[in-house]
Amino acid sequence: MNLLLRVLALAAVLLGSGCASLSHAERDRAEAIAVQARSTEVECQRADRCAQESPLRALAGRAFSESTETRPRHYATLLDEGEGALVARLNLLRSATRSIDLQTYIFDKDDSARLVIDELLAASKRGVKVRLLIDQLSAISDLQILGALSGAHENFRLRVYNPTFGKARLNYFDYAGSVLCCFRRFNQRMHNKLLVIDDAIGVVGGRNYQDDYYDWDREYNFRDRDVLIAGPEVREMAANFDAFWRARRSVPAERLNDVGRTLLREGVPNLPPATFRRPERVQRVSAEANDMDFVTRSFVDTALPVASVRYVADLPRKHRREKVDAPLASQHVTEPQLDALIASAQHEVILQTPYLVLSKPAQTLFRDLRKRPQPPRVLVSTNSLAATDNPIVYALSYKYKRRNMRELGFNIFEYKPFPLDAPVDYRNLLPDPIEAPPGQDSGGRNPLIGGSAAGSNARSGGTSTATDATATTSGADEAPAVFRPRTGSAYENARARRRAAGSEVETRLLRTETRPSFLGSKAVNKPLPVTRKGARMGLHAKSLVVDRRIGVVGTHNFDPRSENYNTEGAVIIDDPVFAEQLAQSILRDIHPQNSWTVAPRAKPPVLSGLNYSVGKASEALPILDFWPWRYATDYEFKPGPDCPQPLPRQSPDFHQCYVAVGDFPEVNVGPKWLLVRMLTAFGAGLVPIL
Repeated sequence: MNLLLRVLALAAVLLGSGCASLSHAERDRAEAIAVQARSTEVECQRADRCAQESPLRALAGRAFSESTETRPRHYATLLDEGEGALVARLNLLRSATRSIDLQTYIFDKDDSARLVIDELLAASKRGVKVRLLIDQLSAISDLQILGALSGAHENFRLRVYNPTFGKARLNYFDYAGSVLCCFRRFNQRMHNKLLVIDDAIGVVGGRNYQDDYYDWDREYNFRDRDVLIAGPEVREMAANFDAFWRARRSVPAERLNDVGRTLLREGVPNLPPATFRRPERVQRVSAEANDMDFVTRSFVDTALPVASVRYVADLPRKHRREKVDAPLASQHVTEPQLDALIASAQHEVILQTPYLVLSKPAQTLFRDLRKRPQPPRVLVSTNSLAATDNPIVYALSYKYKRRNMRELGFNIFEYKPFPLDAPVDYRNLLPDPIEAPPGQDSGGRNPLIGGSAAGSNARSGGTSTATDATATTSGADEAPAVFRPRTGSAYENARARRRAAGSEVETRLLRTETRPSFLGSKAVNKPLPVTRKGARMGLHAKSLVVDRRIGVVGTHNFDPRSENYNTEGAVIIDDPVFAEQLAQSILRDIHPQNSWTVAPRAKPPVLSGLNYSVGKASEALPILDFWPWRYATDYEFKPGPDCPQPLPRQSPDFHQCYVAVGDFPEVNVGPKWLLVRMLTAFGAGLVPIL
C-alpha cells in the first residue's frame, strides 16, 4: 500500500507539473547542443593564464615553500566582515592560474552572485578550468541563466546536486510530491561551501552567494564568518570537492529535464545582461579586489601562521544507507570529529550556531560534560526570534531553554536584530554612515581585538569597537570573558538613527538554509516583522572554540539536520593564537551591545516550585506543551555605577544589573506569539529536519 501511494503521488506530480522526463536520447541531444555551442577560444596564451598578481595567492606560495613533508605550513585568515569576504573572493578568482572549484548551497542571481558568475566566466576565457557545483534546492533556478552557462565555454562546467525529479526549477506539485514519494532524498542537501583556487588556497565557512551574506541587502543581512586557508591542506579540500563533482547525484545542468528542454527548444540562450541594483558598490568592491595594498592590509597582514590544520567534510556517501561495516566505514565524517572536540574540552566550550536545536546524541554529549566534577563552561551564541531567519526552528529552541540551561549548563546569548557593534560597514545598511565610536582609528581597525576581526574591518568607514576582554576558564559557572561596555553619543546616535532610518525593502524571497521547502515560502518562513525600521542582521556563523586552543569554522549548524541530512564541511585549526582570535570574534557577538542574555526569571514570592515543576512536565510532552510561564527569558544589561560591566547569569547581582525584556524582544508579535507557542506545543516531531 505504501509503494502504491508513492507511485500515485509521483504520477500526480508529473501530471500537475506538466514536465515529463526527457528520454536518454533527448538528454544526449540537449547535451550535444550545449557542447557544440561552447567557445574554445582562449584569450591568454601565457602559462599563468594572465592571472592577476595577488598577495593572497603569493601567501599560498609562501606556505608551500615553507612546508616540508613532515611539517606542513599554513596561514589562516578569518573573514568576519561580509563585503570584505566578497572582495577576497574576487581577488582569488582573478588570481587563479590553473583551476577554480566552487561548491555552494545557495547561489542567487543578485548583485554579488552575478559579480561572481562574471568572474568565473572571465577566468574560463583566460584558460582556467572552472567547475561550479550548486545544490538544487536553493540555487539558480533561472532556466535562461542555466542554459546560457551550460554552453558558455569549454573551460566552464556547471553541475547541480540532487535535483528533485531531474529539474532545476520546482513548482508546488514538485514540493508536495517530493514529500509523499521521496521525503528523505528530497531533504538530503549538499550544504558544503567551498572555494578552492589552484589547489593551493581555499575558503570555507557559512557564506553562500547572495547579497545578504555580504551586507548588501537593505532589509536583512547575515552576520557570518569564513576562514581562508593557504597551504597543503587545501589539497584535501580539492579532493573532497572532486568526490562531490563525480558523484551520481551531481548532474550536468544541460542534462536536467527543464534545462534540456530549453536547449532543445531554442538552443543555448544568451546570458541575460547584468543589471546591478547598486552598480556603485559593485565598482567599489571590484576596485578593492584589484588594490594590492588593500588586499595585503586586509587579508595578508592579518593572516596567522597556524600549527595544525585539518579539513573535515562529509562525502556524498552520507546520502546512501550503507551498513556500518561497509568498506568505506561510516558515512558521517564531520559530526564525529566535532563531537570528539567538544568531548575533549577541559575548561571551556564556545559554540556559535544560528539554530539551537539539539539532537539526542548532542544532548547526551553535553550532559556528560555537565556531570564532571569540574564541568567546562559552555557559552552559546545563537539567534533571537527577532534576528532569526527561521522562526519555526527558533520555536523549538525556545521550548527547551530550561533544559539547555539547567541540565546542559549552557550560558546562552541571543543575537539582536540591530547590533551596535557588528563587523559590518554600516554604510551598506543605512542611508547615512554612523559616526565611528571613540577609540577607533580612521580605518575602522580595532586596536584591541587584533587579527582578522580587525583586519576584515580595515575598510574605510568600518565600525569595529574596542573590546577589553578578560578570560577565565576554570569553572562552568564563572563569568564569560568580560567585555567592558562602551558608552557615549556614538552608540546613542546609532540607536536613534536605526529607529528613524527607512529600509529599501527588497521583496525577493529571503531564503533560509534550514527551511524544508515543502512548508512553503510564505511569511511564516521569513524573518518576523520587528518593531522598528532599518536593515537588521541575523546570525549565520557556525563556529566552535575549545579551551582557547582549537578553533573550528565551517558549515555545520550543530543540529539534527546537519547531522543526518545535509553534507557539511569544517576547518579545524589546533593553534592557541587562532583559537583566541576566533573566541574574541564570538565574544564580541555576545557583548550586550549585540546580544541579549538568556537567564531564569526572578522567582515569584509564592508557588515558584509548582510553576517550575508543571513547566518541566509540560516541556517533556511531545505535544500539548501548554504551560505559558516559561523558566527563562531575555535580559538587557543596564550599566551604571553599581553595574560597571556585564555579569554572568549565575551572579547574585544579576537581576540588579539586568532588566527583563520579554521572551521575544523587538518582535512585532501580534499573532506570531501564537505561532511560536503552537510550534512549541506541536512541533517537537519536526526536530530531525529543522
